[in-house]
Amino acid sequence: MKDVSFGQYYPVDSFVHKLDPRLKILFLIAFIVAIFVASNFYGLAACAFVLLLAIVFSRVPVRKIFRAVRGVLFLIVFTAALNILFHSGEETYWAGPAVYWEWGIFSVTQEGIMFSLFLITRLVLLIVCSSMLTYTTTPVSLTDGIESLLTPLKWVRFPVHVLALVMSIALRFIPILMDETERIKNAQKARGADFDSGNPFKRIRAIVPILIPLLLSAFRRADELGDAMDARCYSSGNRKRIKYKKLRFSWRDLIGFLLGAALIAGVVLLRIYLGAPL
Repeated sequence: MKDVSFGQYYPVDSFVHKLDPRLKILFLIAFIVAIFVASNFYGLAACAFVLLLAIVFSRVPVRKIFRAVRGVLFLIVFTAALNILFHSGEETYWAGPAVYWEWGIFSVTQEGIMFSLFLITRLVLLIVCSSMLTYTTTPVSLTDGIESLLTPLKWVRFPVHVLALVMSIALRFIPILMDETERIKNAQKARGADFDSGNPFKRIRAIVPILIPLLLSAFRRADELGDAMDARCYSSGNRKRIKYKKLRFSWRDLIGFLLGAALIAGVVLLRIYLGAPL
């Protein structure tokens, strides 16, 4: 649970932290599109270079950023293993044997290994760039940015402010629930609970003493938050609400926009002129 970094904010004065949250959200969307548009390692290398620049200018420690990768390491390894064992090697772009090992329906091929490496790189870039957004943007700024980007939906009476508020509260509750889970787990261990031994079914049953107090705690916190909002006369339907901080674009946002546009154009060109997979 300590490896979950999504939803955590790292306070520091940096170039990336000062960017407009609307631009950072749009840049994240453009980066994800570029990752999936890339059809070879050259395109992923361009995405990794841009992400490395963002990490350097954000001044967030690398160990904190890549902590999110450890949280989904099992999923990455499992996905890579499936692709290595089941991906066919009918087409190859390198000299040498295409099939290294084969047994029944399982086979290890050159194409399978390269495709697994390509998929792992894509997943790592996707996780790291998503973590960068929450590390460099406060939940309040994210709420304001999402609400501003969804402003056109207000014309069709869509509850944009409510949606942005729900997403902000969800992001804020992620690290809180992680800490609560760790406290409950330590308390259960002090009472003699064992979470690390036994077969998988026994470990699943051992999680029940954690889930029930966690759900009760989550509902209690949600009820307290609702009472606090009512006590402060909060009303989402008030159309005369004003912002304490108004979002404005600056020269930093222009640089970020140009960098995102260059990334998309570069990946598309690499896909066109080097369109061979991997």
